[in-house]
Amino acid sequence: MSAKAIREYDAKLLVAHFLGRAPSSARLALLVPSSRRQKSRWLRIKDHHTDSSLPSWVFSEKLVVKPDQLIKRRGKAGLLGLNKTWPEAKAWIQERAGKPVNVEGVMGTLNTFIVEPFAPHPSDTEYYVCINSVREGDMILFTHEGGVDIGDVDAKAAKITVPVDGDLPDRAQLKAGLLAAVPSHRQDALVDFLARLYSTYVDLHYTYLEINPSSAWRPPMGPRRSPSSTWPPTRPNSRLSLRRQVGHRPGNLRSDQRLQTFADRGPPMAYIQKLDASTGASLKLTVLNAQGRVWTMVAGGGASVVYSDAIAAHGFAHELANYGEYSGAPTKGQTFEYAKTILDLMTRGEPHPEGKVLIIGGGIANFTNVAATFGGIIDALKTYKEGLQRHKVKIFVRRGGPNYQEGLKKMRLIGETLGIEIQVFGPDTHISSIVPMALGISKPMSNGIHSAPNGVNGHSKASEPTSATSPAATESFAATVVPESREEHGVVSFAQGAPAERPWFRPFDETTRGLVYGLQPRAIQGMLDFDFACGARGGQKHPEADTLVNFSSSRSVYQSTLDALEIPQIKSIALIAEGVPERHAREILHLAQKKKVIIIGPATVGGIKPGCFRIGNTGGMMDNIIASKLYRPGSVAYVSKSGGMSNELNNILSLTTNGTYEGIAIGGDRYPGTTFIDHMLRYEADPNCKMLVLLGEVGGVEEYRVIEAVKSGQIKKPIVAWAIGTCAKMFTTEVQFGHAGSMANSDLETADAKTRRCAPPDLPAALKKVYTGLVKDGTIKPSAERDPPNIPVDYKWAQELGMVRKPAAFISTISDERGAELLYAGMPITDVFKEEIGVGGVISLLWFKRRLPPYACKFLEMCLQLTADHGPAVSGAMTTVITTRAGKDLLIPGIGHKIKSKANPDMRVELVKDFAKKNFPSVEMLDYALAVEDVTSSKKDTLILNVDGCIAVCFCDLLRNSGAFSREEADEYMQIGTLNALFVLGRSIGFIGHHIDQKRLKQGLYRAEQSDIFIEMGNTGISDRVVVRPS
Repeated sequence: MSAKAIREYDAKLLVAHFLGRAPSSARLALLVPSSRRQKSRWLRIKDHHTDSSLPSWVFSEKLVVKPDQLIKRRGKAGLLGLNKTWPEAKAWIQERAGKPVNVEGVMGTLNTFIVEPFAPHPSDTEYYVCINSVREGDMILFTHEGGVDIGDVDAKAAKITVPVDGDLPDRAQLKAGLLAAVPSHRQDALVDFLARLYSTYVDLHYTYLEINPSSAWRPPMGPRRSPSSTWPPTRPNSRLSLRRQVGHRPGNLRSDQRLQTFADRGPPMAYIQKLDASTGASLKLTVLNAQGRVWTMVAGGGASVVYSDAIAAHGFAHELANYGEYSGAPTKGQTFEYAKTILDLMTRGEPHPEGKVLIIGGGIANFTNVAATFGGIIDALKTYKEGLQRHKVKIFVRRGGPNYQEGLKKMRLIGETLGIEIQVFGPDTHISSIVPMALGISKPMSNGIHSAPNGVNGHSKASEPTSATSPAATESFAATVVPESREEHGVVSFAQGAPAERPWFRPFDETTRGLVYGLQPRAIQGMLDFDFACGARGGQKHPEADTLVNFSSSRSVYQSTLDALEIPQIKSIALIAEGVPERHAREILHLAQKKKVIIIGPATVGGIKPGCFRIGNTGGMMDNIIASKLYRPGSVAYVSKSGGMSNELNNILSLTTNGTYEGIAIGGDRYPGTTFIDHMLRYEADPNCKMLVLLGEVGGVEEYRVIEAVKSGQIKKPIVAWAIGTCAKMFTTEVQFGHAGSMANSDLETADAKTRRCAPPDLPAALKKVYTGLVKDGTIKPSAERDPPNIPVDYKWAQELGMVRKPAAFISTISDERGAELLYAGMPITDVFKEEIGVGGVISLLWFKRRLPPYACKFLEMCLQLTADHGPAVSGAMTTVITTRAGKDLLIPGIGHKIKSKANPDMRVELVKDFAKKNFPSVEMLDYALAVEDVTSSKKDTLILNVDGCIAVCFCDLLRNSGAFSREEADEYMQIGTLNALFVLGRSIGFIGHHIDQKRLKQGLYRAEQSDIFIEMGNTGISDRVVVRPS
C-alpha cells in the first residue's frame, strides 16, 4: 500500500513521545534506560494566535521559523528564518503567509509554519541518519557529514540492513558498520539513539525516516508512515492524534522529491480525497494543469497510467490537465460525484479555441458493472450539458467488462441527446488506441486489434475438420485431461496414498483444489463456473487442497496467512486484500520463502490457469472468460502487477495469439509476495509454456532481474515486455499512480529507463510478430478449437441487467425507503416533521394511505394515550409480559445500511442528529458513534450509523445529560430495556399498517419460493453413509 507523508511538527511530536519509551533490542542493551517524554518545544502556526496563548519560551529564546508543508531544501529557497526574536519571527511569517510562492517550478501557498528554539552548534556535530524500508529489510544510512550541504548521501553514507526476520545488530557491529568516523566518546550515545530510533520506526510502521542534521539538539525530520499504521495499535493506551498529509508516496523520500503537498490542491481534490477515504472503492484525482485541453476519467490503476503514457508519448503532456483513476466497484452515486468534480473543473473559465477532449477509458473490468458506473458519469454529463457544449468538448470512450455493451450504448445515446460528440469503443479496440484519435492525430477506426488468421493463432475453428488423434490436435490440451472416476466417494472417504506431486514450476493444474477464506459467494460461484466451462469433473474426488484464496480484510489477513503457512499441504496462497501494512507484507513474504510457499498479492485480483484453475474474480465474468478463450490453455504466459491490465492482456493474447497459458497479477503494492522473476523462471521451466509476457511499471527494479536473467541465459524463451509510467517524468508535481509501488525513487526505477531496456514499440504488433514466428518454426503447433459449454446466467446479475423478472412475494403500498429518503404513503419523512403531523398523522398515512384532517389525527393520538395501559389484570396482559421477559433479546446492528452511505445519507438519521445537536445539552455518545462511523465507512461506504444506532446513542445522551436522571438511573433504564420498548412501540405502528395493507390487497400468506431453497443430499447409497461401529 502507499505511504503518506506527515509534517515535521507531527513527526517531532511522535518521536518525542515514543523515543524515550522505545524498548531495547534483544541483542543490544541500552546504556540509558527508557525515560519519560520531555515537554515538547515546537509550535505550529496555522491560524491567528494571540501572544497570551503562546508558551513562555517563545518570548525568552531566539527562534527558528520555517514553513511546515513538506518542502525540501527550504534554506536554499529562502524559506528559513534563523536566530530571530518572536516579533521578528512573527513579521517573517506575516510577510509570507497566504502568498503564492514558486519552489522548484511549483506554485503553492504557504499556510502552515513551525517555530522552535534556535540551537547554535559546531558543524562537526552534525550527522545524517536515514532509515528506509526495502524488500530485504530496513536499511540504516549514517554519515558524520550531515547538514545542508550533505551532497550525495548514497555515495558517502555507511549502510547496514536489518533483515525482515532479523534483529538490530549488537553494539559493536553498529559502531563498526555505521560510526567508524565518529569520535569514540560520542559513539555509545549515538548507538543508544539509533537503537531507540529504529525501535520507534518499526513500532509506528514507518516506511522512511530521515533526520538531517542529527546532533545534540532537536533535528528537523522528514518521515513517512504507512497509512495503516493506526492498525495494529502501537501499544495499548498510547494513542496519539495527528493530522496526516494527504500526498501519497511509497517509502523513500529522496532529494528529487516533487512538491505535491506544497502545491495548491484546492477544494475539488480535497473533496475527492475525502470521498476516497469514506469508501472501500478507490477514487484518485490530481490536477496537473487546470488550463489543459486533455482531461481523463479512467477506470483502473494500471489503465490510468497507460492512458497518461499514451498522451505524453504523442507530445501532449503539457496539455494533460489531470491524473486520476476510479476502481474497486464504486457505486453509481460515487461515480457521479467523481465525474461531476472533473467536469466542473473542465468547464471553468473561458473556452479554449481548439476545444477540449475528455477520455473516458479503462481496461476490461473483472467484476465492476460497467453500465452502472457509466450511469453515474452520464448523470454528471447531463448536469454539465451547457458547459460541455460551450467548451466544445469531444468525448472518447473505451471500456470492457461486465455489461459493457449496455454501458457503451448508453454513452452513445447520451451524446445524441446532449448534442456533443461522443465516440465509443469496446475491448476489440486496443486500450490506448483512442488516444491518438482523441488528440486528432489519427482518424477513428472500428477496431484496434484484429484476431489472428486461422492457423496463425494456433487454433483452428471447431466447425472445421481436424484430426482428433494427431499429436498437433492434442498437445495444447494435454493439461485438461481428467482422470477417470473412481469408485470411492470423496465426501466420506479419502484418497489412498499421497497424490501425485506436481513439479515446482506448475502450482496449478487440472487437479488443483483450493480453500477459500472469507465469505465471497459470488467469487466462489465464478470459480465453480470456470471449472465447468473448462470441462473439469470430479470436484468431490479430491478432498486434498494445496491452494488458499484469502479474501480476509487488511486487518485480519496477516494473522490468517501466518496460520495458513503452518499447514504443510498449502503450497500457494493468494492475498486479495488491499491496504496491508508494508511491514506485515514483508514478514509474510520472507516466511513464505522459507517454507517454499508461493504468495500472490497482496492487493491483487489473483491469477488464472486456463483450463485448470481460477483465483477469485480473475478474468472477469463468464462472458469475458469465453470471449478471451480462458476455458482452454494457450501457449503464452504473463506476469503483471495490475489486475485490470491482466484482463486486458488476456483479451490481447486471445486476439493476437492462441491465448493465455497462465497469467498472474502479483499485486500493485510495494512488496508483493512473489516478483516478476519468480514466475518467469517457472514459465521458463514449464515445457507447455512457449512464450512470455511481462507488464512492468514505474517504481521498483524487479524488471531488471528479468532482463539479467535473459542476458545470462536463465530465460531462453521469447519474451515481450512493456513498462508503463513513462509520463511520470513530465509531471512537475508529485503524483501517486494507482498502485502503491508505482513511484520511482531513482532513475533506474523510472519507466523510461525500463522502456529503453525492454519495451516493444507496439505491444499487440510485437506479440503477433513473435507468435507468428513461433508457429512458423514449429514451436507452437495448431490444435482444434472446442466450443465452450453454455453457462447459465447468474440470477442476481440477470436482474441487474433487466433480463429477467420475478413475481413479487410481498407487496407494500404504504412505505418506500429505496429512494433518496423514506416515504410514508408518498410523503417524504422530512415533510412529516416539517408539517408536524404527529403520531396521528403517521398512523393516518400508514394505516389509511391518506392525510386525515387534524381533528382525526388528534383523535388517533387520544386513543393511544387513553389505551396505553389498563393494568396487568387485563386478559392476556400478564402472559404477554411473561413471554417478553423470558424471550432472548434481539440485537439490532446500529451500523450498516443496504443502500445509504455518507455520500447519500439517510434523511432519518440526519433528522435525529440535527435535532439532538440543536436541543440536547450534550451529545458525547453521538459524537463517539460518528467517530466510529468514520472508521467503518472507510472500509465500506454503506457501514454508516443507521437510524436504529442513531436513536440508540441519542437516547443514551438524553438519559445521561438531560438532568432528569442520575447516572445510575440512566444506566438502569438502559439495562431493563427501555430503548427496546421505544423501538417496539414505534415499529408496531408499521407492522399493523402492513397487516392492514395486506388484507386490503387480498394477499395470501407469504410463502418462500421453492427456487430460493437449495437441497444437497449427495448420493443416498449405503456406501455414502458414515457408519460408526461399536468399539
